[in-house]
Amino acid sequence: MKVLHSLILVLIVGCFSPALAQQPVLTKEEVIARALEENFGIRLARNDVEIAENNQSILNSGYLPSLSGNAGANYDINDRLTEPDGREPVDQRDIENTRYNASINLDYTLFDGLGRLYNYRSLKEQYDLSQLQARETIENTILQIMSVYYEVARLSENVGVLEESLGISQNRVTRAKYQFQYGQANNLVVLNARVDVNNDSIALIEAEQRLRNTKRDLNVLLNREISSNEFKVDTTVNFISELELESFVDQAELNNVSLLQIEKNLEISDYDIRISKSGYLPTLGLTGSYGWNRNESAATAFFPGSTTTTDGLAAGLSLRWDIFDGGRTSVQIKNSKIRYQNQEIIKDQLISEVERDIANALGNYRNKLYILNVQQENVETNMDNFNRSEEQYKLGRITSIEFRQAQINLLDARTSLNLAKYDAKLAELQVLQLTGQLLNVEL
Repeated sequence: MKVLHSLILVLIVGCFSPALAQQPVLTKEEVIARALEENFGIRLARNDVEIAENNQSILNSGYLPSLSGNAGANYDINDRLTEPDGREPVDQRDIENTRYNASINLDYTLFDGLGRLYNYRSLKEQYDLSQLQARETIENTILQIMSVYYEVARLSENVGVLEESLGISQNRVTRAKYQFQYGQANNLVVLNARVDVNNDSIALIEAEQRLRNTKRDLNVLLNREISSNEFKVDTTVNFISELELESFVDQAELNNVSLLQIEKNLEISDYDIRISKSGYLPTLGLTGSYGWNRNESAATAFFPGSTTTTDGLAAGLSLRWDIFDGGRTSVQIKNSKIRYQNQEIIKDQLISEVERDIANALGNYRNKLYILNVQQENVETNMDNFNRSEEQYKLGRITSIEFRQAQINLLDARTSLNLAKYDAKLAELQVLQLTGQLLNVEL
């Protein structure tokens, strides 16, 4: 009878959701791969990395010279009145003069007190920092996406459990009708069974709606078509071994992305101090130019018209040393040192917070695993109780109300098990994120 009952349940579930069985499975690997390519936050983070990469280029370092070109033309027309002593005045009209010039100028800083060198190294560190910031964004996004993914998985399994429960209730209605027809039960038993079917149907409809909504949430995170709900997810959950997890915790200080970022900020602050100190040293610059000039002058009363053309090279060195700049450099150095001290304080605080967060997350994870084991035992107990109650109900030894209670207990136990399973997995993911291993393990 149990085998026959199971076959009936399979047929009922299959008929109730034929489209679900044909839906493609969206695996965890596919979700993560698409997130890395299409998620809006990750795409923005990658653009920030690209900007930082451009900034740390040699083209933004100040090591390359600047080359500029200048050209110009001037034209003027004047009236001139000349009054020489003892002679008649000479009045000239519309005297034209034209001048042309062109030059190429080279400027290069040979030495600037090493400020350029430290700034270039600082830009390199800022690029590394931007990569760590992008990694943090990716980790947070993956954790968010997997939370939604596992919620889809949980709701999918809950829908399956509710479908089976609805099938059981529908069988009860059929059995109650037969009992009523043969005078073995009154009409109240049939009505109670129908009420339970209605309740189970409502619960199933609500669960299916939550599932559709959560699938839309996942589609938004993956930049997929919002209405694309015809997919299933992988409900398999695997946990990392305790030994491997402990090794991750031991190396957390070397891999936690927040701690790595503060180390980069310390290095950048150290370079800021050195850049400020470069203001005490002189600046040596090199200049060079090639120029061309042409001047066309009209004839005057005393000089004939002429055209003059000149061209040539020029080069020079310039030295500038701010012996005293009003204390500006000294103030900059003091402030840079204070900012460095602030970064050290933040580092100490961050180390304590990360240690606390890892301890909390690890304790929460182990607690969730314990709850998962208890819930598995609870399901086994309730399954055994349900099977016994089903046999007793068929033999007429217990009422439909008692059988319904066994059915509800089993339903609650199975949905609680689903919740415990995915809660434990999400707790594990939080530990992996804090230890810097979220992107290095198979989820």
